[in-house]
Amino acid sequence: MKKIITYVFLWFSVCAYSQETLNAMFYNVFKFPTSLPQNRELILRDILDEYQPDLFMICELVNENGADLILNTSLQNQTDTFARAVFIPDLTNPSDALQTMVFYNTRKLTLVNQQTLPTVYRDINHYSFELNVEANDPIYLEVFVAHLKSSTGPANRQMRFDMVEQVTQELQNLTQPDTYVLFSGDFNFYNSSEIGYQQILNPANAIVMIDPINAPGSWQDNASFSYLHTQSTRFSNSGFGGGANAGASGGLDDRFDFIMMSENFTNSTRFSYVNGSYQAYGNNGNCLNQSVNDVGCTGIFSQTLRDNLYNMSDHLPVVMQFQINEPLAVKSFETNPLMWFESSNISNKEVVVGVDVSNINAKNNQLLVYNSLGQLVKTVGINDRQSVVISTENLSSGLYFIKMNQNDGVLKFIKK
Repeated sequence: MKKIITYVFLWFSVCAYSQETLNAMFYNVFKFPTSLPQNRELILRDILDEYQPDLFMICELVNENGADLILNTSLQNQTDTFARAVFIPDLTNPSDALQTMVFYNTRKLTLVNQQTLPTVYRDINHYSFELNVEANDPIYLEVFVAHLKSSTGPANRQMRFDMVEQVTQELQNLTQPDTYVLFSGDFNFYNSSEIGYQQILNPANAIVMIDPINAPGSWQDNASFSYLHTQSTRFSNSGFGGGANAGASGGLDDRFDFIMMSENFTNSTRFSYVNGSYQAYGNNGNCLNQSVNDVGCTGIFSQTLRDNLYNMSDHLPVVMQFQINEPLAVKSFETNPLMWFESSNISNKEVVVGVDVSNINAKNNQLLVYNSLGQLVKTVGINDRQSVVISTENLSSGLYFIKMNQNDGVLKFIKK
């Protein structure tokens, strides 16, 4: 009897805590949702259903409608609930509307802040997460998503370097102990000697970054790196519209897409990189200068998946896995919103926000107001009030966002 009781106790102990993985994916979704074919949110849904990312980072998002299509349609079959960051139009280059975005599994991650880093060419967005672990010692994950300047030549290489430098300078401001960092994007690097690539890996950076795949060399049109190539998924862009809207052609021969990580992922006992999990998703390693769905490019990735990738974008996604070595906190499901507008969301004096105070706790007792750059401009205490008045008189005209520390909901208002 004693042995049975011991066995049952051990069984419950094992079941109470199983290690979790965090699946990350970066994807250049190519002028989404406006480029052909139509209804690409359904194609993307099938791709995401197969990989099931917990952190989905993208670039070439055209508008906020595209972000909502991904959240509400492409991610609709995921087991857990997803949320997204606030959409902020590109401020560096308004004529080039392409923007970045993150979507995330709310059971595993909480978005606590976001900011925009203006650069010489287009914005880079910085998203600050906390992992939803039970421990009182938080795990911080800082995520940068970029789309660097394309094309060859010294001027374009310099512009890519200047954009990267905005991120490496921002690393100096990440002062939380043991902060983990991901820097992902369409970097448009042709080889590992590029000054922008070397700047990311500079050991003098405030937080040391590494390339998880550690494959230095000249990647372009090099059969030795066929397994890493992410563009172009199409030998011909015929059938995808005309001109720049049709995307790149020529087949897979460039490693343009990356997820770089902070070095502490390799030696952490709390949050660690799963060795060998970094992949150019859908690339079977035998498709140099061919379409990704060529019938001769067989391997671990199925024909169906490769057909979807071919139709979705002229880039392949990059994926990698991380292991969370601590139990996650159990989050209760909210049936009602925590906050809502009790006034118009267009005002030149004040807005009034209703709050469900029964679900407010010590860590979630403030309303945070951000401007369109993602900068925190005002903090207003809730203090058990069911209606909170936020003065807008000292704010400049423009779009603003309200959120709470530990909640994924966002309210938008306009200061006239």
